[in-house]
Amino acid sequence: MSYDPVTHLLLTPEDADAPRRVERLRELGVGREPRPEFDAFARRLAAACGAPFAMVNLIDGRGQYFAGLYTPETDRPPTPGNDGGTGPGRVMDLDHGYCPHVVVRRRALVLEDVRDYSRFAGNPVVDALGIRAYMGAPITDHSGMALGTVCVMAREPMSWGRRGLETIKAMAAEMAVTLRGEPRPAGSATAGH
Repeated sequence: MSYDPVTHLLLTPEDADAPRRVERLRELGVGREPRPEFDAFARRLAAACGAPFAMVNLIDGRGQYFAGLYTPETDRPPTPGNDGGTGPGRVMDLDHGYCPHVVVRRRALVLEDVRDYSRFAGNPVVDALGIRAYMGAPITDHSGMALGTVCVMAREPMSWGRRGLETIKAMAAEMAVTLRGEPRPAGSATAGH
């Protein structure tokens, strides 16, 4: 847990589940390597939400890892350390971004314009990457523990709306099934995206 010394706002929420999450990700065989199927999922997520950035973000004891990543700069998922310096790489500190808040809350977070929220407006991704809009939902396992998020971001304010929220939640549920190694249910909400 860390605080911004200037604003005294909580940057990273206290995460009591972190040790159990690391163990659960290990049990599922998910580590810090890009997965082509997760990159394909992130591309589909970006299209479904009309967003230029999309991620499958797994939170471990060392930070955030984008196991699935789609960016507009390359119109293809970048490889680690090869994002051209124009977009997010695969690894991010816990103090950067909004996904750690989603994981701890275990609820979706919709920020149509991050500048409207003092808690989130000063986040380092605002200045470093110019992020202005965020929407994410937790990927939860059978016990209800959040393992990470699926999320989308944009460099301008976005009106995600109810449809966007429903889409991101459905795709988080789909990714949870994928992480468990189960087949996707027939007729899932995102099958047509």
